[in-house]
Amino acid sequence: MTDCTIKGVGASDAIYDGSDFKIAIVHARWNEQVIKALLDGTISSLCGFKVKRENIFIESVPGSYELPYITHLMADSHKYDAVISIGVLIKGSTMHFEYIADAVSQGLMQSQIATKTPVIFGVLTCLTEEQALQRAGLTPDGHNHGEDWGAAAVEMAAKRHLYLQ
Repeated sequence: MTDCTIKGVGASDAIYDGSDFKIAIVHARWNEQVIKALLDGTISSLCGFKVKRENIFIESVPGSYELPYITHLMADSHKYDAVISIGVLIKGSTMHFEYIADAVSQGLMQSQIATKTPVIFGVLTCLTEEQALQRAGLTPDGHNHGEDWGAAAVEMAAKRHLYLQ
């Protein structure tokens, strides 16, 4: 990533330097093709904001439902300036999607509030597999949202340092 804009939410009013930050990424392994693309996009974005590769820590969990637990442990360790949680939920024909999406969303929000460590919500909640592929940048008209999550992590880490000092 050569520019310092946050594509999903628009350009920031500041340029952030992540060279002193340690960022954790927790990712689900379910929907592996999409997860890999999102993970690659996130890492590329972090490096574009000067986060050193050796300061990016990656952990995997079986599925999105497990994201809040490990995310909370990592955020609560206070070893990281931000934690990015990456998962993919694709709606099926049962209520499973709604229950998991709600639980994961609430769990991740509660973790950042409780630990005062930014948690970036990198969980795609898609109605179709095609939407997931598009949001991972795997279709011609797609955009890899991992790029946005990396940018958001650096910005939120910088703001955390500003307000907690």
